[in-house]
Amino acid sequence: MKIKEIRLFKGMDKSFIYHNEKNRFSSWHYHPEFELVLITKGKGKRIVGDSIDRFVEGDLVFLGSYLPHYWKCDEKFFLKGDVFLGEGLVIQFLPDFLGQSYFELPENTKLKSFLEISTQGSLFYGKTKKKISKLIIKMKKLNESDQLYELFNIFKILAKTTEYNLLSSHAFVEPYQSNEMIPLKKAIKYIMTNFQNQIKIEELLEITNMSNTTFFKTFKKSTQMSFKTYLIKLRVGYACKLLTSEPITVTEIAYESGFENISNFNRQFKKLKGLTPKEYRSKFEN
Repeated sequence: MKIKEIRLFKGMDKSFIYHNEKNRFSSWHYHPEFELVLITKGKGKRIVGDSIDRFVEGDLVFLGSYLPHYWKCDEKFFLKGDVFLGEGLVIQFLPDFLGQSYFELPENTKLKSFLEISTQGSLFYGKTKKKISKLIIKMKKLNESDQLYELFNIFKILAKTTEYNLLSSHAFVEPYQSNEMIPLKKAIKYIMTNFQNQIKIEELLEITNMSNTTFFKTFKKSTQMSFKTYLIKLRVGYACKLLTSEPITVTEIAYESGFENISNFNRQFKKLKGLTPKEYRSKFEN
């Protein structure tokens, strides 16, 4: 399934987009805008990056710039005569819609960190989900000025919340944008550009100027996972990207993603995704 760039219309008199989607949800696509999506009617399959899952009414997701995504409602929401029963509320804004420096302000450090993490997609839950959903629905009845002020309230919640799960893996979203892991940034950049090859720990120790023990402890503290797990997730994420975009065999994808043999690739892939690579490709293509 080829990915498309699909963008909602934004009038010249508006700085951001508030859209009530009542037509069929767009196919596999991306766009430069950040996007907040609340499903008000419908349930079905949700694809964000390399994450494939089910969604239901009330599903609330935040998407980073150029993160591929697709919501597909179940067949019962499509009636004869091109009638669609699904519905969603969407907010989109460009990174510079408030000016080049708004998200760079020192007071916006936490919000900026959230936006950087959103390159993987965030699925909200708990009180955060309830508060943001209530504001999005409220915006439906407001004028453009009041909608903007409510968006600032949403930003305030995003800056403080921890009630979300990341959806996609690092490797599916190619750019590495986080500035939070300062001591390891060079090492992670090296890993991101060389994960298809065998990475020697000695190279990473030299890059970070750390001892073996310090590197592994610091890496786990910064990424919340071991170096080995991080590398496997990176390779599996890249494999997902190839499975959904390239007409090559699973064996070719295994080696292209940095795995030395197909059996280890299948084992690690199923451990992380709950499906074999072939099943994953089949599910994605429906």
